[in-house]
Amino acid sequence: MDHMDITECVKIIRESFLTVANEFGFTEENAPRFTAFATTEERLTWQIEKEHRPMYVYYDAGKIIGYYSLAILENRECELNNLCVLPSYRHKGIGEQLVNHAFAVAGTLNCTKIHIGIVEENKVLRQWYEAMGFAHTGTKKFDFFPFTCGYMERNL
Repeated sequence: MDHMDITECVKIIRESFLTVANEFGFTEENAPRFTAFATTEERLTWQIEKEHRPMYVYYDAGKIIGYYSLAILENRECELNNLCVLPSYRHKGIGEQLVNHAFAVAGTLNCTKIHIGIVEENKVLRQWYEAMGFAHTGTKKFDFFPFTCGYMERNL
């Protein structure tokens, strides 16, 4: 991914996460830090330039339809962030391809474990990640979110 794609990636992330926001009643007022509302070009630029996060996109006929990034953590671990596929392209195995790609990239970065954070109340998403080999490790409630954050991890 290059800097030219950042504007498009922000649109993809926001549109993709908006379906979750709509399903669970999150708004910019009650969840301004939720991904659908908080993702900006400045944030992605910071992540790529200052945090040196690997970022990847999925193209279909030259159009970006999926995205994810990896945050490199300590202890040879990483975190999968903002995995998303545009709603009209879902249920075609693209998300699974992106997760498998993330596993491969994390491996080349010598990561031994990959973490994710999800909306705990999203049971369908939790089951999807469990089917991809992730194990639930706990939850945390933050004052600035109207939902519970769920945490999962998978050894690589």
